[in-house]
Amino acid sequence: MGKIQYAVVARGAVVLAEHNGAGAATNAGAVARQILERLHASGGAAAADCNVSYTQGLFVFHVKRTDGLTALCMTDDAAGRRIPFAFLEDIHGKFVKAYGRAALTALAYTMNDEFSRVLSQRMDYYSNDPNADSINRMKGEMDQVRSVMIDNIDKVLERGDRLELLVDKTATMQGNTMRFKRQARRFRNTVWWRNVKLTGKK
Repeated sequence: MGKIQYAVVARGAVVLAEHNGAGAATNAGAVARQILERLHASGGAAAADCNVSYTQGLFVFHVKRTDGLTALCMTDDAAGRRIPFAFLEDIHGKFVKAYGRAALTALAYTMNDEFSRVLSQRMDYYSNDPNADSINRMKGEMDQVRSVMIDNIDKVLERGDRLELLVDKTATMQGNTMRFKRQARRFRNTVWWRNVKLTGKK
């Protein structure tokens, strides 16, 4: 099971809360801020919701952008994709529930004292608790449909246009996700009706 070593929640390029579980061992915070700045500066398609991963050596930076908020984490490559994105979805939900609209205007690091503890706890859970993987394996099909794009962070930081190109492709992924959800809903309904008919015969 791979480790989530760093996490941050931001609005655009403004960091609202972060936690570095790796301590001074990495420059994760500096790289994360560069990614956030690139995403923010790109505007346009980059402002849309997206799931994307960037590699740098043995580390991977996973980014989930939803409704103007960006949740980002750094893992070692052994963490794969499923658990980091489940973690980011969890963190985004908890952050919105805790701060709501305040996040839209908050100054940098306003939520850090309180929410960095939440980041730390959830990082530990998703890195070490076997239940995190078994729960999220059930969501695996959705993650596969949504297959996260991957690029080398060095290329992204050298050429901003590369990032715009990557983010433009997220629209295609969103379309695939919607199709998958519709198919899953139809399947659930079919199974439900079949169960009703079976129960009715008894």
